[in-house]
Amino acid sequence: MSRTIKVLLAEDQSMVREALAALLGLEEDIEVVAQVARGDAVLSAARDHGVDVALLDIEMPGATGIEAAAELHRELPALKVVVLTTFGRPGYLRSAMEAGADAFLVKDAPASQLAEAIRKVLAGERVIDPSLAAAALADGANPLTDREREVLRAAADGSTNAELAAALHLSQGTVRNYLSTAIQKLAVRNRAEAVRIAREKGWL
Repeated sequence: MSRTIKVLLAEDQSMVREALAALLGLEEDIEVVAQVARGDAVLSAARDHGVDVALLDIEMPGATGIEAAAELHRELPALKVVVLTTFGRPGYLRSAMEAGADAFLVKDAPASQLAEAIRKVLAGERVIDPSLAAAALADGANPLTDREREVLRAAADGSTNAELAAALHLSQGTVRNYLSTAIQKLAVRNRAEAVRIAREKGWL
């Protein structure tokens, strides 16, 4: 008889987490041995329970699924990582793959597809939602630098240049330059549009 695959489930919405755990529990060869609701609890839970595969939601408190994936890839390189998202944003796919994820699926995929993805990544395959893969290729790479993304993220709440400069320990002129470059790269008229576009594409 084949060995049971031990799975860690990281999802901040308890109803979604419990539903996923129940569905995966129906599979004879898969057992959800740990559940966490925060991204910063993923690594310790993975270590404590000796899991084979971590299923990570992207949007979580403490740390995003992508940040948690990068930490797992660094600290437990043999562990397989499947990233799940409600948001089919091509930029998220690219970021997840760069963080070391082995699979990237949207949450509305059938449970059988998720179980099959778990088996495939354990066998050394990569599994990517085909529609997202096509969109990521069409969108190309994220044109924003890390600093431009940092400034745009900080600007999302409507802070003034002076407030951004103080928060990020930069001069107002530097903040203005980063915002201006980001607006140019995204071919939009203002910072609000730049934030919206970058978020939609999963670049922030």
